[in-house]
Amino acid sequence: MSAKPKILIVDDKRENLVALEIVLKDLDVEFVRALSGNEALGHTLKHEFAIGIIDVQMPDMDGFETVELIHNDPDIAYFPVIFVSAIYKEEQYVLKGIETGAVDFISKPIIPAVLQGKVRVFLDLYEQKKLLEISNRELKIAKEKAEKKDLLKSLFLATMSHEIRTPMNGIIGVSELLKQTPLTKEQLDLVNIMSVSGNNLLLIINDILDISKIEAGQIKLENIAFDLHQVAAETISLLGVKAKDQNNTLLLNISDNVPRMVKGDPMRLKQILLNLANNAVKFTHDGEVSILINYLEERHNKHMIEFKIVDTGIGIPESEKDKLFKLFSQVNQTTQREYGGTGLGLAISKNLVELMEGEIGVDSEPGIGSTFWFNVLFNKNAVDSAKDSKKEKSAKNDNGTLNILLVEDNLINQKVAMGIIKQLGHEVSVAGNGEIGVDMYKKNKYDVVLMDIQMPVMDGFKATSEIREWELDERLSPGYIIALTANALKEDKEKCFSVGMNDFLAKPFKIKDIQDALGKM
Repeated sequence: MSAKPKILIVDDKRENLVALEIVLKDLDVEFVRALSGNEALGHTLKHEFAIGIIDVQMPDMDGFETVELIHNDPDIAYFPVIFVSAIYKEEQYVLKGIETGAVDFISKPIIPAVLQGKVRVFLDLYEQKKLLEISNRELKIAKEKAEKKDLLKSLFLATMSHEIRTPMNGIIGVSELLKQTPLTKEQLDLVNIMSVSGNNLLLIINDILDISKIEAGQIKLENIAFDLHQVAAETISLLGVKAKDQNNTLLLNISDNVPRMVKGDPMRLKQILLNLANNAVKFTHDGEVSILINYLEERHNKHMIEFKIVDTGIGIPESEKDKLFKLFSQVNQTTQREYGGTGLGLAISKNLVELMEGEIGVDSEPGIGSTFWFNVLFNKNAVDSAKDSKKEKSAKNDNGTLNILLVEDNLINQKVAMGIIKQLGHEVSVAGNGEIGVDMYKKNKYDVVLMDIQMPVMDGFKATSEIREWELDERLSPGYIIALTANALKEDKEKCFSVGMNDFLAKPFKIKDIQDALGKM
């Protein structure tokens, strides 16, 4: 440390102060003298001391009183003091000195080596304390810098997510609409290529966002009732086209004792299954890919469910297995060139499985195939009322045509959303920004509002707030508002709900996404 540590020496006789300095002259310290208790108190307000050496017997204010007053100040309550005395040697005075907060009591005449040894101990402690304080300050500064960096990173990701997803919505949405029109075989092939490429790019975007959120500790799991069997069936369905292209057979086998309804995060479960099953399909040709689901046990009043994704693909050499489940890692460069991929899927799956209180692993043999397995805990769900209610609502919506207000400023996204809504058989009106949307909502009765978030003049948050205030003033039942946004982070979803929106739909969206969202009404 740059500055010398200071020692406070207090005695009403100047010659005693000089004697103490001579005894401790070998120490690399700065001495501050005080000839009375009051003077000593004044010094403690101006200086920081490593230790104090204080005489007990002094006029006006003795050493005991001085130390008691010093230790009343919370900033120096633990200031170490050694008492010295030529008169008070009895045990009762030693005990009194310790009670006032002294760390030691030495009787005069002082043995130099003894005093030097004791002082050195507290000088070492003081130096360690100062080093710890410096370290803590540096850690605090580093923490603040890291938090600022994480905030900037989150803002950057949110902005990039929005900027990329907005044109992606146009690409994927238009390809979906084109498939519904009369096309030649060659045209349909081209549209399918565009659709598959768009969806692959979207998966990469989602993976990068997920890794960033995992690193920042921002992934939080839902705990809602869902149909586990349905999630598995949807996973198989989503891989159907790709499996057919690879000439693979897809199988799903769920043991009879696996509960249908559980509580957990269905979106994240589907993400894990898709990551693993998609890899299995990708590395298998003219073979078979199976998803097997078994009930393991009840643990802590929860269901422990095992999932296995079994393929007859190329397999993984034992020497390459340690590369799995690591960021940006693939088995080898040849595989990466031939099959593509970012190497993020398995790492994300591992993190999600661990968040679900489970574990993940793989068994594989080159040329024979692989079995990726994971088990996770789900909370119990006693009733299927949520599913029944959803069916009732869906059936209700399937019966009259909905009158929908689309609030969206992007012309391409307007056309895409309008095409999808009309494809579903509903009426649609368009507002170019939030202010126009609020005005149209007040003048017309709409069954549902599809509300974009980032718009000029008035954004979706402000527009929704104004609609909710107007409904309250007019004593009207709140309408159904679905957020349409390219901001797909969890905090964006939470903000949508906080201003009064009923649901959240991330761009880019497909026909089924809007259909499912309307089905929740």
